[in-house]
Amino acid sequence: MCLVFVCDQDERVLARQPAPGVCPYCGGMIQAMDVETQWRFCFLPLYFRTKRKFSCTVCARHLVVQ
Repeated sequence: MCLVFVCDQDERVLARQPAPGVCPYCGGMIQAMDVETQWRFCFLPLYFRTKRKFSCTVCARHLVVQ
């Protein structure tokens, strides 16, 4: 019998809000999202992390802050 252990990553959006500035690609409005990432090993939560991600509301590109 072979046991397989599954590692799982789950992302959940906690909040969305408009961010200042415009998209450099299309000029659309930028949206900031607070995202919680959860890593699990065999249904046991191992790691929680909250990050802020930015994306354009018009062209749906993910933007990176430099």
